[in-house]
Amino acid sequence: MEPAVLAFVLWIFGFLSVPAAGYPNGKVREACSSMMPSHGHSPQPSPEHTISVNETKFRPGNHIKVSLSGPVFEGFFIQARNAENLAGPAVGSFMLGEERISQLLTCGLVKNSAVSHTSKSKKTNVEAYWVAPTDVPEHVQFLATVVEKYKIFWVKIPGPIISQPNAPPLTTPTSITPESLPTSQPVFHLTTSFNASSCGITKFCIRNPPKCNPGAAYCFFLSFKQSNYSVLIEMSGPSEGYIAFALSHDQWMGDDDAYLCINEDHRININTAYLSGRTPPVLDSENGLEDLSWRVADGLLQCSFRRNLHLPAYKGRFNLDANYYIFLADGEASEGGLIHKHHRQPLITNGMYNVTDSPKDVGGSRSPLLLKLHASLMFVAWMTTVSIGVIVARFFKPVWPHSLFGKEIWFQVHRMLMLTTVLLTSIAFVLPFIYRGGWSEWAGFHPYLGCTVMALAIFQPLMAGFRPPPHSPRRQVFNWIHWSTGTTARILAVVTMFLGMDLPALNLPDPWDTYTMIGFVAWHVSIDILLEIHSYCLIRKVEVIDEDRIQILQSLTSAEAEGHTFKEIVLTIYICGNIAFLLTFLAAIHQL
Repeated sequence: MEPAVLAFVLWIFGFLSVPAAGYPNGKVREACSSMMPSHGHSPQPSPEHTISVNETKFRPGNHIKVSLSGPVFEGFFIQARNAENLAGPAVGSFMLGEERISQLLTCGLVKNSAVSHTSKSKKTNVEAYWVAPTDVPEHVQFLATVVEKYKIFWVKIPGPIISQPNAPPLTTPTSITPESLPTSQPVFHLTTSFNASSCGITKFCIRNPPKCNPGAAYCFFLSFKQSNYSVLIEMSGPSEGYIAFALSHDQWMGDDDAYLCINEDHRININTAYLSGRTPPVLDSENGLEDLSWRVADGLLQCSFRRNLHLPAYKGRFNLDANYYIFLADGEASEGGLIHKHHRQPLITNGMYNVTDSPKDVGGSRSPLLLKLHASLMFVAWMTTVSIGVIVARFFKPVWPHSLFGKEIWFQVHRMLMLTTVLLTSIAFVLPFIYRGGWSEWAGFHPYLGCTVMALAIFQPLMAGFRPPPHSPRRQVFNWIHWSTGTTARILAVVTMFLGMDLPALNLPDPWDTYTMIGFVAWHVSIDILLEIHSYCLIRKVEVIDEDRIQILQSLTSAEAEGHTFKEIVLTIYICGNIAFLLTFLAAIHQL
């Protein structure tokens, strides 16, 4: 096959394989407001189907039988609306007549306020029962959209008007003509990735990591560009499920205006939602968004849309010309567009911003400052001060036996480091409680182990205050309890840090954080073993020399001096390596 012919065939195949925006399963909540199928075509002008009812008068609570019939069709969508405001929301709720071919949908805030098909099976008649609500308008009209084939459909076919018994005549009936039917809102497929060249110049941008390119596989990007009374919004991120942003009055999830781009079988649905507390968002069926477009390619999910600065007709939509904290999140989505909780903390701007004010190019943090400080202090305490303090107490008693302020130098160093550990741990311990305002139910075993470590850390110095004299019979018991308590605290602290590194509020890069922590543990254990071997060899050397009584004093002094120098060199190397591991973790925390 010639290259040109092959290229043409591949182009045709790619064009035909573009996913259609149809909904054969009838889940068409996106059409609640316009009742327009997202088929990319215009509706037919002359309806061939009719709607009929069994009653023309009704009272609140009555059940009205609604029938849609006509030539064979595949899809349908039925609503009841205020006859004096057909552009308004759906009115009342429905009950199914035939569950096999029809289903209930929720439009706006009214549950079961629409009826649609369940499949593309051929139909000539469907029935449902409309239930009049307590706050029903005086006049109600039924509307229907009917799809004969993908390109052939009718929108808002007018049905009969029913009225309450004492309602005045409908003086200004609303008529629906072909000219007044809505045109299809096209959903464009982006052909290229977004760019950040105008960030801080003509549009407000949020990027994570800072200054990243929205076409890069690791970059989360959000931009706002105002044009008169509307704002063009672009959102991009490496996700196979969904990406979302929310406007908030504080840095807590809840009472927020959210916008989501959800990947459903390689087709992006762009939705709005109002977040209430920490519960999953309920997607709105009507959102007021325009100029929708999207792209899924190169591991990136990208979408853009336009919305007006003010949307007073849509409950939950914030005005864009005000100051907000901005959240940027991503997560997984399952079949049917059901989204799951984001697996890591959302990016939150460090301050409140007005996206329609002077353009800025800002970043944010995926971890709150108090929690980053909590993690940093715990790393300093349980990776550095406690580790060095334990090694000094275990191996440096003969190295630093001289007195300082009434106590041996090794003991003063050990006590200073251990008290520093307790102080740092105590400060770090209270920070999450200050941030959360109480106990966290979302942190797994981490807080339970943390409380245990805190209790053991406080118990150690309290127990040391009752240390028996060196030659007391109880001194061995004290030494054993002191050692076992300290060792248990250190082991639990490492386990707690392992668990804390992957919590959503911190979530250090994985698996880098695990390998680095394993490296630190291996580093500490190897130094510990090295000093143990050295101490054993030194004792054996002294025991051999001890057989020659003439040389014992001189040789023992020489051996100890040699051992002291080796230990001090190893301690210096250990401290340098320890600090290197610590700085690595602190730098990673700072980048969050």
